Amino acid sequence: MQAWARELGFSQIGIAGVDLSSAEPGLSAWLAAGFHGDMHYMAAHGLKRARPAELIPGTVSVITARMNYLPAATSAAPGEWQALEFSRLERPAEGIVSVYARGRDYHKIMRSRLQKLGERISAHVEQLGHRAFTDSAPVLEAELAARSGQGWRGKHTLLLNREAGSMFFLGEIYVDLALPPSEPVAPHCGTCQACIEVCPTQAIIAPHKLDARRCISYLTIEHAGPIPLELRPLIGNRIYGCDDCQLICPWNKFAQRSALPDFDERLGLTGQQLVTLFGWTEEAFLRFTEGSPIRRIGHERWLRNIAVAMGNALRVLDEPAGRPLREALRARAAEGGELVAEHIEWALAQ
Repeated sequence: MQAWARELGFSQIGIAGVDLSSAEPGLSAWLAAGFHGDMHYMAAHGLKRARPAELIPGTVSVITARMNYLPAATSAAPGEWQALEFSRLERPAEGIVSVYARGRDYHKIMRSRLQKLGERISAHVEQLGHRAFTDSAPVLEAELAARSGQGWRGKHTLLLNREAGSMFFLGEIYVDLALPPSEPVAPHCGTCQACIEVCPTQAIIAPHKLDARRCISYLTIEHAGPIPLELRPLIGNRIYGCDDCQLICPWNKFAQRSALPDFDERLGLTGQQLVTLFGWTEEAFLRFTEGSPIRRIGHERWLRNIAVAMGNALRVLDEPAGRPLREALRARAAEGGELVAEHIEWALAQ
């Protein structure tokens, strides 16, 4: 099965059982605290997330898979790619898109390959009911991956692997066949708290506890409304997602490059000026983000995020460097809806 998985571009697969009852109290407490913010689907599905056999009746085992996503051209020199990513924060007029979102949408790639893996397994057993998921249903992905030996939960709540850090996607195949579970691995974070300390908005409120409402990835991707005023200055020039807790993690010196060209960086997104990105019409936005995970936030939220980054840039840039940003903001101030207009007004006041 591992050989088939590798042929399809997966780095590793594991097997987990379906009894996740020990994870239910933590999930309930997280939801009760409101840490899921606007992600109402989290609460709507409730504990179904921790009960695979309720989601897909008949499920008795879960095959977990991970797929590396660092672009193939990423430097292999220890620490070099992380240093390059952190250096982007020092160029305030440039927009930063999270590494995972610079290529093709992983949902489509992972799901189709998981489906193929399920079909290949199915061809070798008498009868197999299977259903593939990747970040697309109420599934406790990191929990299942940890239980199946893919790694351990870091203090930032993401999965960590000794040979691959955390720069990978997770996916699952729910099956109605009892398979021997793989052994979980011991955690290796020790006393390190780098991810907690580096978080720009202090969203990791304690080890293994994330308040999504403060997380820049949540604010720029999942959150639909105005970005809270007190958090805007902390977002810097991050316009889609945030990688800081992963970039600082010592285990990511072992992060692996992707075997698939799908995750190579698209031209026009990486290292691009905020003014250029802010100038995209809706038609241009749809064209440049075709097949990209970025498209799901829509043009309005894209402009909202960039307006915040432009406001942050105006706070640190001297004249005449700030002039193009101010002109671009003013030019769009009369267009579009209330959400973008309010963020433009805030940006100009900086």
